[in-house]
Amino acid sequence: MIHLIGPGGAGKSTIGRILADLIRCPFHDLDRLFEERHGDIDDFIRLRGYAAYARSNVDTYQAIEPDSPAVLALSSGFMTYPENAHPELQTIRRSIATQPSTFVLLPSLDLEECVTETVRRQRERPLAHHRSDRREEDVIHERFPVYMDLPSRKVTTMREPADIAAEIATLIGT
Repeated sequence: MIHLIGPGGAGKSTIGRILADLIRCPFHDLDRLFEERHGDIDDFIRLRGYAAYARSNVDTYQAIEPDSPAVLALSSGFMTYPENAHPELQTIRRSIATQPSTFVLLPSLDLEECVTETVRRQRERPLAHHRSDRREEDVIHERFPVYMDLPSRKVTTMREPADIAAEIATLIGT
């Protein structure tokens, strides 16, 4: 399983689809899998809270066949959930972070450039619910150090998605 980690708007889904086509395997988006099981993420969080969402999202992740060849775009907060969000979370995160087929996608490795570009991309997304620019900035400031501290390889995404997918395919040796 190839795991793609990063903030919303980093390119996980776009690059993931291209990569999956390139290496001829399925593509999964954890947010879409969650929505298939539970409905709209924002509605779920509003009704049941973020802790219940995180727990249910880890359950959704666990339902994916871990040894199947696939590309998986993780939810942006998956690697930043509180440690007590799910009994298996620490083990799952450690496994994901240490796999050579895990990549952290970030617009830039510079915090402020990453924040600016992520907010710009989020504004362009056709989502029903958007966080305010200020809230999005806060989220990226909060999560960026977590993404950077992961032992996984970092890939910047301020270039053509097909080039990034090809780079990842080369890095995993396909």
